[in-house]
Amino acid sequence: MRYLSSKKAKSRAEESTGSLSQEAFSGDLEQNFHQLELLLHGCSDAVIKNFKFGSDPQIRGLIVYFDGLVDKTIVELSILKPLLIDLESLDGQLQDFNNNLLVIDFIKNSLLTLAEVNTLTSFDEVCAHISSGDTVIMIDGCNIALVAGTRAWEGRGIEKPDNENVIFGPKEGFSETLRFNTAMLRRRLKSTDFKLESFVIGRITKTNVVLGYIKDIAPQQMVDEIIARLMDIDIDGILDSAYLEEYITNQPKSLFSQVEYTEKPDRVCGSLLEGRLVIIVDGSPMAMVLPISFPQYWGAADDYYTNFIAASLFRLLRISAFLLALLLPSLFVAVITFHHEMIPTPLLLTIVASRQGIPFPAFIEALLMEFAFELLREAGLRLPRSIGPAVSIVGALIIGDAAVRAGLVSTPMVVIIAFTGIASFVSPHYNAAIIVRILRFGFLIASAFLGFLGIMLLLILVMIRMVSINLLDLPYMSPLAPLNLSQLSDIIIRRPWFKNMYRPYLEGMKNQKRQGAK
Repeated sequence: MRYLSSKKAKSRAEESTGSLSQEAFSGDLEQNFHQLELLLHGCSDAVIKNFKFGSDPQIRGLIVYFDGLVDKTIVELSILKPLLIDLESLDGQLQDFNNNLLVIDFIKNSLLTLAEVNTLTSFDEVCAHISSGDTVIMIDGCNIALVAGTRAWEGRGIEKPDNENVIFGPKEGFSETLRFNTAMLRRRLKSTDFKLESFVIGRITKTNVVLGYIKDIAPQQMVDEIIARLMDIDIDGILDSAYLEEYITNQPKSLFSQVEYTEKPDRVCGSLLEGRLVIIVDGSPMAMVLPISFPQYWGAADDYYTNFIAASLFRLLRISAFLLALLLPSLFVAVITFHHEMIPTPLLLTIVASRQGIPFPAFIEALLMEFAFELLREAGLRLPRSIGPAVSIVGALIIGDAAVRAGLVSTPMVVIIAFTGIASFVSPHYNAAIIVRILRFGFLIASAFLGFLGIMLLLILVMIRMVSINLLDLPYMSPLAPLNLSQLSDIIIRRPWFKNMYRPYLEGMKNQKRQGAK
């Protein structure tokens, strides 16, 4: 076993290697070895082993791989042992070969016991494969190489998802290993119509990206469009599925997220059965589902695992909480500032009494409290898990009580902000919660200047913006705008399964029927 650490390799590393990786192999093994040394200089985990096999004549070869990405047992027993030890059957065959290309063909088809063995023709392919955990075999006199699948690296196993807790339904979540994630989907969708198309994106990271869809359910023009957008991406690295969102959405500068992220394989499968697409990135535990409409953010993962009546009530509760989290502080500021007549007199007198001595108007008071609440929320997320929740809860109680005692804010405002925070936590989707958190400040400012009129004007502008968004021909507010009553029954409430006869329609979908004959 040989590591690339010689002075000779170091001197070669000073030369330009930009075009070397694109070169094809030479028939001279020594030249190929020197080029590998140059490409892999400084990679202390790169391993090159030269060896000879056969007896008359001896044939030279080498293998190259990255330590830590391969299963060394597989390399030793399934590659080196057949080549170096199992020579009796090999020598009898080699005597009939007059060139080494026949030798490499024999090694690929008759000698190696690995299931995945392919051929390579350039150093760029070698670098991509060994970086993914494969082992490359080169033979003297051959201008092609063999690559054997020997991938085996340590990774996080299948665990419960951290961000999507459910009472009923599957508890397993995605991990950072791509093939673990695709296997969990394949285990649930046992059909050859379920397709997983692979891409390599990133000039440096060469990240494996998989696009999943179900043939004839997902519209083919939608699949072709996403494939084209993925192939157009030219960037040095992709580290997470979120990197891709701004490349494949129609309006990447919009505040409104047009994709959904999830850690749960069952949610991905449910979306695939509705004709949507999924993008999974190696190294990321979050799968990206698209296209998505905003009303779908009101649904939770376990809605379809509980009784449809209870699930419908919970969904209505989440919709109410969404509206409260978005509008409650601004409504309170508008009423206090402009619309006193809307408050019952006893309640108005209580609020006025509590605001005696407060140095700030209601708008500044709400703005300060919202800002403090957002700080506490972020602190709770960034601190270690063992102390984060305690700090956020205790901090909110202490700061709220101290602010009231110091006469900086009124008690009703603390109650309003606390209730708003609780309502914002009800959202089962983090993307939707971010939208609400940002828009809430806009509505707060509008209410401070124009009261209810400002709220309504901003609400109209937001709705106009939302209905103008679409991804892959799916309107962002579908099925509310344009109105589709047949699909609305599974958005506002949870439609029972025995009534769920058709999939949500997407333009170009061939198989829309879910129950009964196609």
